[in-house]
Amino acid sequence: MAQFSYKARKRSGEVVQGVLDVADRGAALTAIQKMGLLPVALEMPKGGVVVDNKGGSKRSVSFLLPLALREALTKQRRPKLQEVATFTQQLANLLNSGMALTVALNSMTHLESKGIPSDVSKQLRQDVMEGRSLSDAMARQPIIFTDMYINMVRAGEQSGSLVEVLRRLSDHFNRFAEVQAKFVSAMIYPAVVATVGFGIIIFFMTYMLPKFKEIFIGLKVELPTSTKALIAMGDLFVSPSFWVMVGLMVSALAVLFLRFKSSAAGQRSLDRWQMQMPVIGKVIKLNLFAQFSRTLSTLLHNGVPVLTALKITEQVVPNSVLKTAIAQTREAVTDGKTLAQPMAKSKVFPQLMIDLVKIGEDTGDVPGALKNLAETYESELILALRVMTNLIEPLMIIFMALGVGFLLFSILSAMFAITSSIGR
Repeated sequence: MAQFSYKARKRSGEVVQGVLDVADRGAALTAIQKMGLLPVALEMPKGGVVVDNKGGSKRSVSFLLPLALREALTKQRRPKLQEVATFTQQLANLLNSGMALTVALNSMTHLESKGIPSDVSKQLRQDVMEGRSLSDAMARQPIIFTDMYINMVRAGEQSGSLVEVLRRLSDHFNRFAEVQAKFVSAMIYPAVVATVGFGIIIFFMTYMLPKFKEIFIGLKVELPTSTKALIAMGDLFVSPSFWVMVGLMVSALAVLFLRFKSSAAGQRSLDRWQMQMPVIGKVIKLNLFAQFSRTLSTLLHNGVPVLTALKITEQVVPNSVLKTAIAQTREAVTDGKTLAQPMAKSKVFPQLMIDLVKIGEDTGDVPGALKNLAETYESELILALRVMTNLIEPLMIIFMALGVGFLLFSILSAMFAITSSIGR
């Protein structure tokens, strides 16, 4: 037997270490994996020995990569929603065709799933062949598969409806990806207008204005106030000390903001302020309530217990105000109350949601009620995005027109002043 000291990573990312009394290197790795850990480094303590069957001994040295290098190599990019949806749909189709799970996972290594490496499917297949369930195998890859995904797959395995669950998961991620894409597309035009407008202003201030300034100074004409102000701003634009000062101020403000945001009270204040903003606040709330309804509906519909479903939904939503409301609801449900009652008490959820959840409880179809809510909020979200875009676009155009108009007015005013002085 031998003693091996190890370092390994938990699913949460935390690095742990310990000592194992095992026969050899392979047994040590197996023991670490059985604990649900990812091996990072494994070596014998200084002075340790490996005892062979004949009573002899030999020194052992580290044979795994150093911790820092291992951590760098094991970093994975979390896949996008659409990439997860594609992977899930492909697996569902293979299983629905009658393939065994191991055969389907082997086929997945040859299918092109952008964003999810083939090594993921290979490892899933290896784990399933070693006797693990698909959900347990997925739990060993937390960067790729979320708690929601794993719990739904586990519920599908237990109910014998894995294919149906995978299809629902694919539909779930597809819907979120569609909403995300519409939000991004709604922001493209205002972003383009802002970029072009600021580009024109910066080009004029740094390249064109100095040339006009030389002309104005050479003619020794009293310039209008607007032109003097423009020239003063131009001098700042080309001054290195000005940009150093701006950089320091921005850095200081960024540090203060990050410190404020890192605190629980600060994050909660920011999240509450975002929800109360005019126009944009409505978009944020509709997106949050749609995400809450869709996630909880999908989990409950696939047999995940309500307390587990609420816990996972709490982890999924990105807003701390809504997280707190979900946590309070979960605690109240644990005490035996219905879902609608603590939701109403939190004063965060809209009345429409509370009423429909109560109807769902009365009819025994809470997942169906939540699904209808999700579709309603997603439809309203698309309209709200359109309204927000229709408001932002003219505001951006007006803002840019004022900026460019001020530049033209200042230059033309100076030209008129020069013309008048020549005429005299």
